[in-house]
Amino acid sequence: MSDKKNIKSEFAVELRDVRKSFGKTEIIRGASLAVRPGERVAIIGPNGAGKSTLFNLISGRFGSTSGDILLHGEKIDGLKPYEITRRGLARSFQVSNLFTRLSVFENLRCAVLWSLGYKYSFWRFLADAKDANDRAEEVMDMIKLHKRRDVLAMNLTYAEQRALEIGITIAGGASVVLLDEPTAGMSKSETSRFVNLIRDVTVGKTLLTVEHDMGVVFGLADKIAVLVYGEVIAFDVPEAVRANARVQEAYLGSVLAEAQAEAAGH
Repeated sequence: MSDKKNIKSEFAVELRDVRKSFGKTEIIRGASLAVRPGERVAIIGPNGAGKSTLFNLISGRFGSTSGDILLHGEKIDGLKPYEITRRGLARSFQVSNLFTRLSVFENLRCAVLWSLGYKYSFWRFLADAKDANDRAEEVMDMIKLHKRRDVLAMNLTYAEQRALEIGITIAGGASVVLLDEPTAGMSKSETSRFVNLIRDVTVGKTLLTVEHDMGVVFGLADKIAVLVYGEVIAFDVPEAVRANARVQEAYLGSVLAEAQAEAAGH
């Protein structure tokens, strides 16, 4: 008899008929999704579609009402966020979640300490934690903030704070990364640079991102999942989603028309 525990799942993240209700209001209505390792997936949909709720379910901030959520083939629904993080999933948020009175380097070092096994005794020998220090320096170079190494997070520009947030998210070595509206509030030039940054730092990782900017979505994602009223109505490569009549009717047609009109004016 084969040992199923030794069979690695073909999916990095899998949702099976996931539902979430708050009282009598059902927000996620049977969402199903299967993301392969290394894929970059953008989750799009109108306001109120349940995108952030879905992220909260995957990352363990909310418990699902029913259905299954799997990470590399193992069920994670019902686990606490830190337990999910230890299994290789990390998430950033819409609002920067930084230690504002610590430097760029110190923020990154805090992010890697637990993953390296220092737990809560590390404060007494931080200077000797060479592996943590080296990893923090490595991530700082990846997010291109090495010149801002000793600057307090509170004194960074908005785009730099978002870059630091990305760095904190990947610092622990997670194989699956969730980014919640990473380019929100950025100028076009900042957004363009940030998309390149995201692409660089997630090489070899599985990426799920919630994003409203269609330029970012079509420039970054290998596949797009369209969430409408708590259901995934389409999940495919960008070209197929763009041509999907149901998606156009429910959401994307008007958004694409606005984006194309704006592009034509430049």
